[in-house]
Amino acid sequence: MPPADPHRGLIDCRLCPRLVEWRERKATTDRRAAFADQEYWGRPVPSLGALDAPILIVGLAPAAHGGNRTGRMFTGDRSGEWLFRALHRAGLATSASDEAPDLALTGARISAICHCAPPDNKPLTSEVDTCTTTWLAPELRAMDIEVVVCLGGMSWNRVMRLASHLGWGVPTPRPRFGHGAEVATPGGPLVIGSYHPSQQNTFTGRLTEQMFDRVWARAVEVAGAPPTCRLTGASAHHSV
Repeated sequence: MPPADPHRGLIDCRLCPRLVEWRERKATTDRRAAFADQEYWGRPVPSLGALDAPILIVGLAPAAHGGNRTGRMFTGDRSGEWLFRALHRAGLATSASDEAPDLALTGARISAICHCAPPDNKPLTSEVDTCTTTWLAPELRAMDIEVVVCLGGMSWNRVMRLASHLGWGVPTPRPRFGHGAEVATPGGPLVIGSYHPSQQNTFTGRLTEQMFDRVWARAVEVAGAPPTCRLTGASAHHSV
């Protein structure tokens, strides 16, 4: 039998009042002018992809006018454009377009350390504590993961903290984040670090497509060739 859904009830979560107020305000009175005629999602954004995927991608949080608008992880902003182009090149996504209605992941799942859009893209430590304890830790337990790719230092540090509680062997001192950094965790997956595909990194050249591609090539090398696609992204796009 497949494992129980660890994110049952996630889209109705209201545990962090500051985030609830922010995501809902951005979805109603503070919509971006370019999207003023669109209905925003305005709720926690669920993970995208199948629970039996061998690769888990852990991002930071949905963007106020990206995932908080579309209801799909990394959909509707520049970071998502970069990510899905790279996943498509690696054979992990069926489309290079983050907003393709028939988008599906193959062998990968996308999650985050915070499932609600935070002010200035900066969730509080207490909010990350709540979200990872309530949603990310059970998700990691439910999956048989070969590789975790952490997008950014905050995601890396949080996964390293959770690893000990999940019974994964973590070296001491705890490995530091870096692009392309790898940690083999006895009893757990290989953890790979990557710079986040934010405009701050991609516009400045800190993260190039070649650098990003090497991360996904390594993840696929460890996890094996992606299986046949199981879940379309459209199922999480305003229809959860």
